[in-house]
Amino acid sequence: MREISKGANVSLTALSEDAGSVVVSLGWSSASGAGDADVSVLLVGEDGKVRSENDFYFYNNPAAADGSVQLLGKTPTESGDEDRIGVDLTAVPEEVARIVVAASQYGGTRFGDLDGLRMTVADRSGEPLVGFSIDDASVETAFIFGELYRRGEEWKFRAVGQGYETGLAGLATDFGIAVEEAEEPEQPEAAAEPPEPGGAVAPRAAQTTTAGTPGPAGSPAAPQTAQPESGTAGGPAAPGAAEPQAATEGTVSPAAPQAAQATQATQATQATQATQATAEAAGPAAPAGRPPGPGAVVPAQARGPRTTRKKVTLPKAPGKSLAENESWRPARLFPVPSLKSDKEREVRATSVLLSVMAQVPEFGRRLTAAFGAPAGRMQTFTEVSLPHGDTPRRPDGVIRVERAGKLWTALVETKTNGNPLRPEQVQQYMDIAARRGYESVITLSNDVALEGTAMVDVKVDGRRKHKVGLWHLSWAEVAHQAQLLIRHEGVGNAAHAWLLQELLAYLQHEQSGCHGFQNMGPAWVPVRNGIEDETLCLGDPRATEVVESWERLIRQVCLRLGGELGQKALPVQRVRRGSDPLSRRAAAAERLCLDGRLSAELRVEGTSSVIAVTADLRTAKIRTSVDVPAPEGSYPLVTVRRLVRLLAEAPADLHVESLVEGENGPRGTLERLRPEPGDLVPRNGAAVTGFRLTLIKGMGNSRGNTESGFIRSVDEAVDRFRQGVVAHLGPLEARAGRRG
Repeated sequence: MREISKGANVSLTALSEDAGSVVVSLGWSSASGAGDADVSVLLVGEDGKVRSENDFYFYNNPAAADGSVQLLGKTPTESGDEDRIGVDLTAVPEEVARIVVAASQYGGTRFGDLDGLRMTVADRSGEPLVGFSIDDASVETAFIFGELYRRGEEWKFRAVGQGYETGLAGLATDFGIAVEEAEEPEQPEAAAEPPEPGGAVAPRAAQTTTAGTPGPAGSPAAPQTAQPESGTAGGPAAPGAAEPQAATEGTVSPAAPQAAQATQATQATQATQATQATAEAAGPAAPAGRPPGPGAVVPAQARGPRTTRKKVTLPKAPGKSLAENESWRPARLFPVPSLKSDKEREVRATSVLLSVMAQVPEFGRRLTAAFGAPAGRMQTFTEVSLPHGDTPRRPDGVIRVERAGKLWTALVETKTNGNPLRPEQVQQYMDIAARRGYESVITLSNDVALEGTAMVDVKVDGRRKHKVGLWHLSWAEVAHQAQLLIRHEGVGNAAHAWLLQELLAYLQHEQSGCHGFQNMGPAWVPVRNGIEDETLCLGDPRATEVVESWERLIRQVCLRLGGELGQKALPVQRVRRGSDPLSRRAAAAERLCLDGRLSAELRVEGTSSVIAVTADLRTAKIRTSVDVPAPEGSYPLVTVRRLVRLLAEAPADLHVESLVEGENGPRGTLERLRPEPGDLVPRNGAAVTGFRLTLIKGMGNSRGNTESGFIRSVDEAVDRFRQGVVAHLGPLEARAGRRG
């Protein structure tokens, strides 16, 4: 992580290939334990002002409708608190030039009372990119920590560190938000008048009982003494001076047009005249009859003693009628929008999965059969406490299966959101399982297990008589098994089917963190750059890391395809049976260094088609292709015409090549071949053995699963090829098979 000083800036794109979505964290600590602050975010245009109140996000308005900004809430740390903000830079409107990140305090506290003021920015994978510490805070009650801003097509971060003694009101005013710190005296005549046409109507302020004024019916008035606040006009209140009007808890609204401002000015003038005597006793103030300008703060003597936390209230959005239900969200058994931290995601995901496994026996059996569990009555538990030395350990879950008086028990360790498994933690659970006689430890994460490669390195004591199995399960495998049951094989109980559907909805939600393999790893960018500039050397261990990530990606593609089609999809290994997986990956890494390509083949069970996927890192292209054999004994032109008819709905940019033994056959795009299919017939009369159908797509560069990411580009390429090409080849395959 790069540390920068106040005023410095850095390009996020230069720090990470996965900076399209970032997490901004503001942290602080307090020696007394009482200090705290509230985070706010402002979307600012080129003119330095917000476009409307919808560009101001805080605890009463925590998320943008387009998903560009979301306040994720506070997370306790060892020394204090950390407030996190999710920012999707790809969703930020074009007219927004800067994203200002700030914080404010309340209750008379100052930022000088807090320690460790710090802002960090991390990429989508959680890897910290840049940090900035503030060490000169004193009497400020609001602070701009930093800002994200555009420069051409990239986003940069600037460390600002600007403080305000006037609090949230002063900060908001600088960015074009009018702040009303006090409610005007009641004016029945003015209140009855309708607002000016086109004028903005400020939200209704909260009412409080004024000193010396009757409150609600039956409540006697009680005289109170005004309490001054720092940073406001006016000195201490004179003893016994009663306040004519109580203050509202700060209301923020967008700046009103001139017509609305004129009405406010008239009311403010009347309020000034009504309270002039009291103001003179309190000290020097603004000249009589001068109305406060837009965004001005009413003097402290106009307010009652502050007894509640300062709130900022935005105008309510107009409600939709009963007929406008397109934005309604269906009620879910397992809701996820409230998840704010990785720990919450892990606890929720473990509880959701284990509860469904216990309630849907066929689903629980599918997930545990491969681990040696019997087919019996299943019970599941979460957040259990098990003794381990001086400190008990808390695995995420326990699975218990009973059959014929015998027990099978497994400990479960869960990770979500791409977080890696920790070897020392898994080792502790292996030791506990061995001592207590548990059969297995199951790890569950976004990662996909590879043959011959351990997910975590643990030591097994060979002297123990009781052996413990260590198994790994991917969230992609969980979703795959649920899809097979409810979409293809069926579940006898309707309630069980509904539970599985709710589980799938949870796993597929963007905030669940259970989305499978999502990161090609730290070696991806160096290897890709080394191939582009031809500096990658043979034997570079980073090439092997990329090959392993590629295998994980292909296995996940197979799981997803199998769940959608209801048939098993597996990678095709064209090597001798029983060959060492490590030597196979070493050979693939050597080919990657020489020709810059990652290649794989996959087959869907029940079909003869083998889909080949090649990622060419030199040309940044992904090729998906399939070879279709030509029926024996048929005329070439007849076969070509039949093939073109089968591909009537295929993409026009599909490349079709005739396979001719010993030479390159004719080729062309489907768009050109549709009117002239005879162009695929060799001119020299050579026999056509088959056809190769290929789609070419641009390759994502970043290592993650964003729209510009490599993983998503591979998924999209395979989906487009399967749906647009392979799905239409059945009749030709069947004819070719009968004649062969």
